[in-house]
Amino acid sequence: MVSIDNGSIAATANDHAAAAAGGVNFPSMSHSNGVQPDSDGYRKKKMTSIPLEVGTRVNCRWRDGKYHPVKVIERRKLPADESNDYEYYVHYTEFNRRLDEWIKVDQLDLNSVETDVDEKVEDKVTSLKMTRHQKRKIDETHVEGHEELDAASLREHEEFTKVKNIATMELGRYEIETWYFSPFPPEYNDCTKLFFCEFCLNFMKRKEQLQRHMRKCDLKHPPGDEIYRNGTLSMFEVDGKKNKVYGQNLCYLAKLFLDHKTLYYDVDLFLFYVLCECDDRGCHMVGYFSKEKHSEESYNLACILTLPPYQRKGYGKFLIAFSYELSKKEGKVGTPERPLSDLGLLSYRGYWTRVLLDILKKHKGNISIKELSDMTAIRAEDILSTLQSLELIQYRKGQHVICADPKVLDRHLKAAGRGGLDVDVAKLIWTPYKEQG
Repeated sequence: MVSIDNGSIAATANDHAAAAAGGVNFPSMSHSNGVQPDSDGYRKKKMTSIPLEVGTRVNCRWRDGKYHPVKVIERRKLPADESNDYEYYVHYTEFNRRLDEWIKVDQLDLNSVETDVDEKVEDKVTSLKMTRHQKRKIDETHVEGHEELDAASLREHEEFTKVKNIATMELGRYEIETWYFSPFPPEYNDCTKLFFCEFCLNFMKRKEQLQRHMRKCDLKHPPGDEIYRNGTLSMFEVDGKKNKVYGQNLCYLAKLFLDHKTLYYDVDLFLFYVLCECDDRGCHMVGYFSKEKHSEESYNLACILTLPPYQRKGYGKFLIAFSYELSKKEGKVGTPERPLSDLGLLSYRGYWTRVLLDILKKHKGNISIKELSDMTAIRAEDILSTLQSLELIQYRKGQHVICADPKVLDRHLKAAGRGGLDVDVAKLIWTPYKEQG
């Protein structure tokens, strides 16, 4: 992103699950997680000493009323007037880091405290498969990942960002639970909730500050050019060089929902495409994607995010499709910034499948990969890998040919799911950046 690197869909390989997005059906777990309490790998204390040490593993009552295994990441003393001495920041080992939270000791089953954990058992717990519902949640969110980090960098990243600094944020009429750490300036270290102006994205510590700001803020939409409007849906192009503070604020906000990203403060090299729902009060951001102004690798998207209140409405797919419509206007082929996580690839593979197979269904006669690329602005390598994954490429008489049996195409299209909101190209009024000015 200007931002924030590329890659995967939040939860990255875990899931955009969430509690914040609302209601994923997590697997119910017993206290022992299927492991016998008396096994060698689970030697428990006869007497549990309080406060618990960082690194302790114990079962914790979650918001679903059930107990789930957690690891204590951090602890802190409570104010003197509280009955308990400490509260604990815990990671639910079954779930994505976005669900980490501060809890009180009365939420813990102290009889389940573990002194030794069998590593094989831990691996089994943390490698639980996602449900299909969780994967669908992710597909709507964004294409971000952490594959760019080696093992040492990943450990350093997780240590630095292990405790979520901002628990909730207010944006317009929504109060949103955040998912991850974001490196806000030091003066915000004492805040657990931030108040954002939904138009200029300035953020404040207190509601009263936001109310005063809103009386003076002249903006009713992102500070850029409106390049698309279709009914109540608008897209604004924001130049990071012309609107540096807005670009940086957008990066801070986005990092609250994107894990394993590098946050760049030099937003000059990026364009932000901010999608809004419009009403008589103004244009309200629902998501965005960013792209480099000049990419030698032909990347047409660097970072993509749909805000939690607007997920599951087809906006993520719309943003991907919009990035390709811009590539068509530029007369270039495009591809998302690499590396892509497995789930990031899943989102894009779904888009590529729907677009390519729709053309193959309607096309009469032979068609080449190059012709498909020219028609769709999808990079030839992405077309080839997509068709190969669907087993639609065969090698005959010394060359690769596309096998487009109608029944097979229909089956793959059904599996790819709905395409989301359509981009009405007639409503797109845009001049590529290189031609501006």
